[in-house]
Amino acid sequence: MAHYRAPESKREQFRRYLEKSGVLDAITSVLVTLYEEDDKPDNALDFIKLHLGAAAPEPADTVALRMELADLQQKCNLLMEENKALRNRLMQYEPSPEEGAAE
Repeated sequence: MAHYRAPESKREQFRRYLEKSGVLDAITSVLVTLYEEDDKPDNALDFIKLHLGAAAPEPADTVALRMELADLQQKCNLLMEENKALRNRLMQYEPSPEEGAAE
């Protein structure tokens, strides 16, 4: 009988761990939300993943996206500076519409 009680005690410890960490509440909440859906999704697992936050990008993807964002922001800033310089050069050769209307 001692052998039988050991797994039961481990199960109880695991259940308390899940309850204490909020996992049971989160899963229950998602399942209740799925139950209350009028139009049940075709893929219940995707619904659960989405509502549990598992559909978020992986950390490696996040790092890559942050690097790409920084690169694109730098390119955007360079292009804005170039645009400003070209506008200033253009203003040397062409009057602005306000100046042309005043004459």
